[in-house]
Amino acid sequence: MPEPTMPVWAEHLAVFDTETTGTDTNTDRIVTATVGIIGPYGTLEFARSWLINPGIPSAPEAVEIHGVTNERAAAEGADPSVAVAAILDALHTTGLPVVAYNAAFDLSILRAECERYGVEFALPPAGIIDPFIIDKAKWKFRKGKRTLAVVCELYGVELLDAHDATADAVAAGQLAQKLVTRYPGMEPDGLQRLQAIWQRDQAAGYQEFRRRSEPEFVVDSGWPVYDR
Repeated sequence: MPEPTMPVWAEHLAVFDTETTGTDTNTDRIVTATVGIIGPYGTLEFARSWLINPGIPSAPEAVEIHGVTNERAAAEGADPSVAVAAILDALHTTGLPVVAYNAAFDLSILRAECERYGVEFALPPAGIIDPFIIDKAKWKFRKGKRTLAVVCELYGVELLDAHDATADAVAAGQLAQKLVTRYPGMEPDGLQRLQAIWQRDQAAGYQEFRRRSEPEFVVDSGWPVYDR
C-alpha cells in the first residue's frame, strides 16, 4: 500500500510558539516567541525570534521550563509593546496557515498582550492548524500525556530542545505535516470549523471528568482563542 502523500497546502506552513511568565492567559506575559516558515520536509526556511522584557517576573516553575531568568529578560529583553506588534505582524505577513501546538493558549496570551499595549489584535488570515486538537480528535482514546514531546515521539517527529520557542514551533509544524498526511481529507478552510468543534467537545468532556472530584472546576473553552 503506497504511503499517503502530503497535501500541497501543507508543504509550506508558518509556525508559532511562545514561552511565558506563567499559565494565565489574561495576566501572564510573553518572554520569548518565534514565528517561522517550514518547507515540505519540515526544514526551517525562515525564523524570527524575540526575547522580551515582560515587565513582571516569571514564576519560578516557568523559569525552570524556558530557562530565561528574570534578570536576563529585564536586561536583554525588547520593549514588549514593540515586540508584541512585531509578532502579530509576522503572523499576518507569512500568508500561510499558522501552526501552533495548543494554539488557544499562545493566541489568547498574544491577544491579551495586544490589548495591554494598544495593538489591534486579529487572527492570522490564512487560518490556524493545531496538532494538539487534531491528535486528540483522531486518536481519541489513547491513554497518556498529550504534551508536545510525547505526541512528537508517537508520530516520529524529533524535538531537539523542548521549551525553546523555535524548537517547539518547528516540531509543531512538522507534527502538523505528519497529521494531515496520516489523516487525509483535511483542508485549511474546513479544518478551522472542525478544530473549533473538536476543542469545545474536548473541553466539555474534560470539565465533566474533573467535576466528578472538583464540582466547581471550569476549563478554558473556545478556539483558536479562549472565550471571555
